[in-house]
Amino acid sequence: MARAKQEGRSSLTSSHESSPGLGSPYPWLRSPQSEEGGLQLIELLGECASHVTARCLHSVNTRLEHISYLASPKGTAIQRIASYFIEAFADRMLKGFTGLHKALNSTKISSVSEEILVQKLFYEHCPFLKFAYLITNQAIMEAMEGEKVVHIIDLYPVEPEQWIRLLQALSARQEGAPHLKITGIHEQNEVLVKMDFQLKEVADRLRIPFQFNPIVSTLENLDIESLGIKTGEALAVISVLQLHSLLAIDEEVVRRNQQSLQQFLETDLNHLYIASASSSTSSELSLSASPKMESFLSSLRRFSPKLMVITEQEANHNGFTLIERVHNAMKFYAALFDCLDSTKSIAPIEQQKVEKMLFGEEIKNIVACDGAERKERHEKLEKWILWLELAGFSRVPFSYNGRVDASTMLQYYSDAYSFTEKNGCLVIYWHEIPLFSVSAWSFR
Repeated sequence: MARAKQEGRSSLTSSHESSPGLGSPYPWLRSPQSEEGGLQLIELLGECASHVTARCLHSVNTRLEHISYLASPKGTAIQRIASYFIEAFADRMLKGFTGLHKALNSTKISSVSEEILVQKLFYEHCPFLKFAYLITNQAIMEAMEGEKVVHIIDLYPVEPEQWIRLLQALSARQEGAPHLKITGIHEQNEVLVKMDFQLKEVADRLRIPFQFNPIVSTLENLDIESLGIKTGEALAVISVLQLHSLLAIDEEVVRRNQQSLQQFLETDLNHLYIASASSSTSSELSLSASPKMESFLSSLRRFSPKLMVITEQEANHNGFTLIERVHNAMKFYAALFDCLDSTKSIAPIEQQKVEKMLFGEEIKNIVACDGAERKERHEKLEKWILWLELAGFSRVPFSYNGRVDASTMLQYYSDAYSFTEKNGCLVIYWHEIPLFSVSAWSFR
């Protein structure tokens, strides 16, 4: 920081492009449009995260004042990202003042229609969900070949187009379409009612026996017994950007468990275990420290699903320390903001809605929340592989045809999008930055 200040102060005699503007109260700050200014803004955000961690209100206030002068939800990518991170920092600090926090958040209500609109915009203008839906449908078609009754459990149905395309594909199946039942779990009944109407209309037109089973619930409070799974049904479970919410735990309890387990593993009786399994100890502990995830996977295992397809953010936003989460989240969301910047078809007002109501809210949850309140606990693919294998699931490879179709779809958007196969799963990239993973599983 001292170096940045020294450079900034010496820039008073340099060109106007180097500073935020004439009459700036902080002349040592560089213009965020410049490369130096962007790096300085990132440095300031890192410093602010450190002061937030230390709960140093005066230092946080000073850094927020500096960053606010440079950040803007309508500026460059780094300016826009900074505006959402400082909002999250401020929200985290205000949680120590419950009256202020409640008062400032008392009128922040977004309608269901707005949430649906934002998710629709993200679906239309970025290829990630389309990629996941295409790969998922291909995996379902292959896994359910010859099945007469197919039951799909969608843990968060949002975009009906996925299931409309599956209905169309099933109607063209050589042996004829199966009886299809889709159970949709969503906390908003309005979403499920709309989905039910659209899918039944398509199924009737295609003459496919179809049933939609709506369940109004969060994934966290879902009663597996309410899913109506019956003997003889070929079961598929689909989770798109939802399963990570079950990782919400009390971090203090996990820290104590880690210390206790480490002490246990350091005894002489366990040297052999450490030598063979030390690389996975932390991940195994993470699963055992998440009873909701463990319970959910155990409950599903009882029904022996023929297929489970999981799409998740390919990022580590579940670290114990705030600084670690901020550092990783800045890289991840910078790539997503860059994706939207490159999308010529999206209107500025639409882009701002996606960034504020989708990315901004995720950033706030990652940064400002802890314990059970922090739902955006994104983890990388290797963790999901370990957890699911420990729970008794085996990876299902994706077919060549599905990968070819997915590659063609990505290229339609931009050459900057690509994907690779990793441990039998697929990871989607923007340039060289991994952003989302898709994996398929069956019960062993």
